[in-house]
Amino acid sequence: MGFFGRLKTGWNLAKDSTHVLREEPSLAVFPLLSGIFGLLFMAALFGGTYVTAGLEEGPVTYAVLFVLYFGSTFIAAFFNAALVHNAREVFHGRDPTLGEGMRAAWSHKRTLAIWALVAATVGMILRAIEGSDNPLAEIAAMLFSVAWGILTYFIVPVIVFEDVTPTEMFKRSGETFKSTWGETAGAGFGVGLVTAIFAIVGLALAVGVFFLFGAGTFGVVGGVAVGAVVLLAAYLFGSALGYIARTALYVYATENEQPEAFRNVDFSRTH
Repeated sequence: MGFFGRLKTGWNLAKDSTHVLREEPSLAVFPLLSGIFGLLFMAALFGGTYVTAGLEEGPVTYAVLFVLYFGSTFIAAFFNAALVHNAREVFHGRDPTLGEGMRAAWSHKRTLAIWALVAATVGMILRAIEGSDNPLAEIAAMLFSVAWGILTYFIVPVIVFEDVTPTEMFKRSGETFKSTWGETAGAGFGVGLVTAIFAIVGLALAVGVFFLFGAGTFGVVGGVAVGAVVLLAAYLFGSALGYIARTALYVYATENEQPEAFRNVDFSRTH
């Protein structure tokens, strides 16, 4: 299958993911909870990165940054795990609750914590390399960052749906990406485009509110409020959409089963 054919398949995947989210909007609650708990975690950690900005480079700075990386990654992975679990339940015609998704994620807390620990370690190493003021090191860090993103793209679905060891989860994630690389690129492009259109339309409404009520306090506050709500909604929409598409790709790649909700996607041409 050619590259453009794969992109087309990925685009259809993004469109069908939109239909799934429309039918089960509760899936967008998980990114919202992830953001809320992430902010609370940073606030609890002495203001998060704001505090580290005032510290000199040293053990304390790196310790705080490591905890930030670890905690943020674990929180994001936990709620993404709940999302992919519920997404697959929706694919099978079931109506999962928020609590069910979070219980499923909690049952994998150990593996998710190991993943967060590894990701935090890699993040600290990349930060150290990027801060070395060596152009070659910065290029190497950028290339490694891309490779790391590819290797771990399916790490959350693998943790949720497979009983694997910490070492095997990276291997399985990489194998899944290898068999779906074109569709993954297409789905990413499609999700990004749909999210951008959503955000542009919403921001146009915010501008309309501003001009409708003039440059006074009400117009400015109303426009800013609408814009903030739109950007938040775009983030939740895009995040949920991306993981729905990722889950669909994972399900077909590993189970050779085409989710009913993705009838417009010709998965048979992905290999």
